[in-house]
Amino acid sequence: MLNVICTYTDAKMNTNSNKRCHGVQHRGSQGLYETSNLDRGGSNRKKIEEFSRSSRDKLVQSKNKMFSKFTSILQHAVEALAPSLPLQEDFVYHWKAITHYYIETSDDKAPVTDTNIPSHLEQMLDILTQEELERESGETGPCMEYLLHHKILETLYTLGKADCPPGMKQQVLTFYTKLLGRIRQPLLPHINVHRPVQKLIRLCGEILAAPTENEEIQFLCIVCAKLKQDPYLVNFFLENKVKRPDPKSADAEGVREDYASPDTGQTQAGGPDAEPPEPKADATIQSNHVNNYNIVTSLLNLTKSPDGRIVVKACEGLMLLVSLPEPAAAKCLTENTDLCVLLTDRLSAFYKALPTSMDPVDIETVESVNWGLDVYNMKDDAAIFTGKRALISFLSWLDYCDQLIKEAQKTAAAVLAKVVRERFFVSILEPQLMQTSEVGILTSTALLNRIIRQVTSEALLKEMVYFLLGEDMGPEALASISQHPLRHRLIEHCDHLSDEISIMTLRLFEHLIQKPDQHIVHSLVLRSLGERNYLENKPQEDKEPLENGQPHDSVDLEEDPLFGDDLSADNRLSSPNWLSTSPIQSPDHAKPDGKTEVHKIVNSFLCLVPDEAKSSSHVDGTGYDTYLRDAHRQFRDYCGICQRWDWRGTPKPIEKCHLDNPFFEGHFLKVLFDRMGRILDQPYDVNLQVTSVLSKLSLLPHPHMHEYLLDPYINLGPGCRSLFSVIVRVVGDLMLRIQRIPDFTPKLLLVRKRLLGLEPEGLNVDHMTLLEGVIVLEEFCKELAAIAFVKFHAAASSSP
Repeated sequence: MLNVICTYTDAKMNTNSNKRCHGVQHRGSQGLYETSNLDRGGSNRKKIEEFSRSSRDKLVQSKNKMFSKFTSILQHAVEALAPSLPLQEDFVYHWKAITHYYIETSDDKAPVTDTNIPSHLEQMLDILTQEELERESGETGPCMEYLLHHKILETLYTLGKADCPPGMKQQVLTFYTKLLGRIRQPLLPHINVHRPVQKLIRLCGEILAAPTENEEIQFLCIVCAKLKQDPYLVNFFLENKVKRPDPKSADAEGVREDYASPDTGQTQAGGPDAEPPEPKADATIQSNHVNNYNIVTSLLNLTKSPDGRIVVKACEGLMLLVSLPEPAAAKCLTENTDLCVLLTDRLSAFYKALPTSMDPVDIETVESVNWGLDVYNMKDDAAIFTGKRALISFLSWLDYCDQLIKEAQKTAAAVLAKVVRERFFVSILEPQLMQTSEVGILTSTALLNRIIRQVTSEALLKEMVYFLLGEDMGPEALASISQHPLRHRLIEHCDHLSDEISIMTLRLFEHLIQKPDQHIVHSLVLRSLGERNYLENKPQEDKEPLENGQPHDSVDLEEDPLFGDDLSADNRLSSPNWLSTSPIQSPDHAKPDGKTEVHKIVNSFLCLVPDEAKSSSHVDGTGYDTYLRDAHRQFRDYCGICQRWDWRGTPKPIEKCHLDNPFFEGHFLKVLFDRMGRILDQPYDVNLQVTSVLSKLSLLPHPHMHEYLLDPYINLGPGCRSLFSVIVRVVGDLMLRIQRIPDFTPKLLLVRKRLLGLEPEGLNVDHMTLLEGVIVLEEFCKELAAIAFVKFHAAASSSP
């Protein structure tokens, strides 16, 4: 039918064109004769003839336009007054009115908005909607049958592709969009629907900043929404693109591309619109076929639009498609489209656009970014700090990549995350982190810290962790800590000469530890503690009998003169009844496996700092209760993170441990213990960050970590150190230094009040670094005591 319409239309247009040309020539000649009587000059005659022609053409166009509008008004009036026809007759009438336009029109350059076509298309949609409402769910009415049987969508696609009359492509896109959106019954399974839909998809995104972009993205998004409702339908849109030898080509290597839709087996040879017989399934074709995912390609093209709204809608469409559970679609998405390249290239481009030097505070404190909601003012952003606009653009696209991978089908998510690791983390970010410029290291580390905080998808987090820490699972050895250069460099930066770099890197690891990935804690700490070979390797029969779970020759810290004899609640606890709330000692907590009564552990940490070095009891609001509340909340959060991990509930039995293996606490703990040992000589901010990381590790609910970091009574092997033993050495050094500082206690109290903002800044105080270190040490010991108590209570309440 379409061929007949087009042939007849061409003949009609040629006839009308010849008539119009002949009439113009005749009138032009007469105009020339009349003009020649006024002026015999050739140039004047030519100008007058052209003016006469253009004036007459404009007049004809104006009359045609007015007549078209009058016809439209008259038609609406007739339709309103005439008795209503049956729906099918009405539907056919509107469709034939559209086809008659192409037969009868004499001006194919008039825009479609000057015709009745938009009105007829809208009427057809209304009829189809009304028909569906009047019928039972899922039943196809005669109007819809007519649309499918007469391939109306195919015809409209052809007219839209030709954009005849001008603007027809927009009308066709709108018709498809409304049809798919309004009709509730599934249309896409019909071959006469999904085949023209496929073809129309290929027209979208072809031209950047095209006038039809808005209609194109609306159409693509409604198709994506339909696929989300019924994911199996996506198989209709995976077209097998087959390369085969071209028999017409003299060159043996000549090929032609065939498109075969997998739902019908029909092939469109020689291009996407032809319909030859289906190809033979020979071995050559099977080996050369490639799946095309045209809707993804069109959406990717539209993400490059200069219109931000189009870009956001295209990104939304892609997110719907990656979430489809069909394995074939996921495979095609990652292997046969440019999605991976687009994500990583744009991420890299945004990162490269950042200033080479940025204030870490600006990077950390810039407001949270959600892709698609990026509203900004260039002038205001520049006034706040240079590079804010570039930073927000980078973080916004990172958020999109993260959310896309989180929503993606599992295998697709793994591939996408791996590509981000290879093309962005390794290629772009790693050289920045490995540089020697302190300014560059600080900026890149701050950016990495922000990236770590923002990543939430499991697959991307996993690849990022492998990138930062490596994939090794076995115990660390001191000689092999540099096998993964980036991991080694980052841990070394925790003890950098630059305090700013040290603080930023420590903060990075603090955020990393709190991420829900088991490999992080295993790589940094647990793989060195798995065999418990930090314990003294001494056969049980050679040990002295135990009393209260401890050897006779062990030092009771409560009786050690280093900590004083005053164990009153005022010196250790903010509540005198706190000790009575401890659980009654059970045999489980008096075993010779390193577990000790909780009150002895708590008192050990609270008594570590000597009385003359304590200052919190003189200031309100710095008591132990605050740490108990915080520890309870944080431990609960950590348990929620770790509940899916395969962590053991009790320590590995001693008889199954390889205690003969040499113990190395691991590179990360080594650096933390070294810095903890220098707490009296380091800046206040560094000490706060070191103790913060150690407290986060202590909160983790793993028995080996609890034993190694929070049990003061374990018997350490020769040359081994624990967190408690490191603090003991610091306190020993502090006791010697106190004797050499006059008015130590008043100065300590003054510094504490200044840190709390209770005293104004005044004259410098001698030994400021030491005094600030003592304050941090006292608070840290209270925090460790609270963590130990909370963890014991949780274990006691969960045990049968």
